[in-house]
Amino acid sequence: MLFSFFFTLLLSASVSLGAPYLQKRSAVTLRRGCGVHISDEKVASAERRFSSNRLPASNPNATAIIDVHFHIVAANETLEGGWVPDSQLKAQIDVLNKDYTGTGLSWNHVNTTRILSKEWFEGVAPETPESSAMKQVLRTGNASTLNIYTAGFVTNAGAAGLLGYATFPVDYKSASWDDGVVVRYTTLPGGTAPKFNLGRTLTHEVGHWLGLYHTFQGGCQGSGDSVDDTAPEESPANGCPIDRKTCPGDQKDPIHNFMDYTDDSCMIGFTSGQATRMKAQIRTFRGVVIFKNHQRIMTSALQALSSVGAE
Repeated sequence: MLFSFFFTLLLSASVSLGAPYLQKRSAVTLRRGCGVHISDEKVASAERRFSSNRLPASNPNATAIIDVHFHIVAANETLEGGWVPDSQLKAQIDVLNKDYTGTGLSWNHVNTTRILSKEWFEGVAPETPESSAMKQVLRTGNASTLNIYTAGFVTNAGAAGLLGYATFPVDYKSASWDDGVVVRYTTLPGGTAPKFNLGRTLTHEVGHWLGLYHTFQGGCQGSGDSVDDTAPEESPANGCPIDRKTCPGDQKDPIHNFMDYTDDSCMIGFTSGQATRMKAQIRTFRGVVIFKNHQRIMTSALQALSSVGAE
């Protein structure tokens, strides 16, 4: 049953008008900027842990429904200030469920929290004090709960043009407070981010939360994104460059994959190999037990996570 609870936490004494934020954003040119940058060394470490502890999905057609908590961080109660309406949140959940059709995973919107904080709305970005403080106050649930934060990415220089960032399942045990996804609020369906307002930014970032790398991870060499049925790609694709091919061989770049950097309208889906990896990742590191024809998420986080030792 969908349950929505609205709680406004006043964390900023001054609430300003929405116009300044619109002016600050107007000078920013948005591209598919994702704050997830993982080194080859960290990938190798994560993949060793995954290989040593992997728990495959019980059935290739297994399903799970994952609970979602939205945290709307705003500077004021205007749309320009980040006060996202309920209609956009519903539309975003609809996009997630459509985009993840065929993966065996679906999304259940449980709760919405609304927070007025000019400091967080403007300053949140990967590995910033604002991001850490926001998550430590607001995050709820366990390893199998998806926490989504919306913010403005206004003042931090490292967030210029950024659309979102996320954590990986393998990192939950060591930093559970940090777990979740943060997106620019204008990327939700119907938002004002040109070419990125169909909701695919959240689809992309949730892919990371489920254990997927970018399609161009590692370039043309090595194991790439650790999924066999995604074509190798030397670098991220922007726009929608049909017939782009950046690696040797016959395969074209996977520009229509949700884990590339193309425009929202260019993104179409995941591969079956990505679906298999996502379910194995969340069973291994998030304690999600996935059942065939089962319509609720089951969590055995304590048993599953305790068996996943640090490297």
